[in-house]
Amino acid sequence: MSRFFGNVCQNGYVVRDIEAALKHWTEVLGVGPFYYIDRVQCDWFTYKGEPSPVEMSIALGNTGDLQIELIQQRNDAPSMYMDFLNAGREGLQHMSYWTQNYQADYDRALAAGYKVGHEGQIGGPQGRFVYFDTETHPGTVIEMSDISGGKGKFFEHIRKAAIGWDGTDPVRPVR
Repeated sequence: MSRFFGNVCQNGYVVRDIEAALKHWTEVLGVGPFYYIDRVQCDWFTYKGEPSPVEMSIALGNTGDLQIELIQQRNDAPSMYMDFLNAGREGLQHMSYWTQNYQADYDRALAAGYKVGHEGQIGGPQGRFVYFDTETHPGTVIEMSDISGGKGKFFEHIRKAAIGWDGTDPVRPVR
């Protein structure tokens, strides 16, 4: 638990081949089911304060209360995901903390010296997320995500689906 952000709610893995990663997580590790969004529709996305037309696919599944996010960037637009891949890395890229009080926590983080690496919004104002430019070694980027709206309900659905999952229907497309 972070004294500043609370519990880690998600580990995010940036991968070059999301289908291979899904196979590994579901078949080898037995984690799932995963909810797969082939092309995420961002309302907006910025990298270091500048608009960036990032295109990505994501898959979300749970192991207990910890959500696993798999991310494959589908273009070469500037992002912290692309920075990670261009540095020759693949795998754990961030830890995410979730909040019901996004703007207050965002402002508190900025006041404490955190710098925005990239940020965006999916599905309206209650779908904001930010990645702080704080990486000191792989896997320590900090994401903060607003779960006060529909995203929070979707994340809870994913968590519940993992309870007692029997291995059937391991990848569930989200339209």
